[in-house]
This record gives sequence, C-alpha cells and structure tokens, in this order.
Amino acid sequence: MVKVWYDGACPLCLREIALMRRLDRRGRITFVDVAAGADPSCPIDRTALLARFHAEEDGVVHDGAAAFAAMWRAIPLLRPLGLAARSPLVLRVLEAAYLRFLKVRPRLQRFFA
Repeated sequence: MVKVWYDGACPLCLREIALMRRLDRRGRITFVDVAAGADPSCPIDRTALLARFHAEEDGVVHDGAAAFAAMWRAIPLLRPLGLAARSPLVLRVLEAAYLRFLKVRPRLQRFFA
C-alpha cells in the first residue's frame, strides 16, 4: 500500500489525483487531502506537505520525484516508470523536472482554476 498526501485546494493537483484514482483500479493507494485537514498518522508538517508532493511506501516517506515514483509503482500501467526511477540517474532527471515544475506551478494553478 502507498499513502499519498496531496493539495486538495490546487485545481491542477485535483486533476492529477483524479487520474491516479482512475488508474488505481486495485485500490493500492490511499489519497489524503492535506488542504482538508491534518492527517494524524503523517510524520510531516502540513506546510511541507503542501510545498512538495509526498508519499509513503513500505513505511518510508518520499518527497518530490521519489514520491511520484512510489505512487507510480502501485499502478500497473505506470509501474515500469516507477521502477525505472529506482535508478539514481533516472530519479535525478525526474527530480530536476519536478523542481522546474514547482517554479511554474502557481501559474498553472491559476490557469486550471
């Protein structure tokens, strides 16, 4: 099982999570809306959860691209990409792309609002 914390106040995030829910046909992911309130089982501060994507896989909390990779590994269609991200080189490339995305995220949120 994988637990994913997401920003439910972000229109872009809601679209992405809706897609992941549809792809998660086996129900292996628990999605927690951080904007709706605190998750008492979460070891991460709410502000940090809203700033970067976080997921817990096998008791390990990941953030950024590693969190996306953990989520992808739970979805059969995306599992190959998630497994590829176990390579440090692939994960570095994905993290660099994620950091670029974070810079444009506010503009994208306004666009999708």
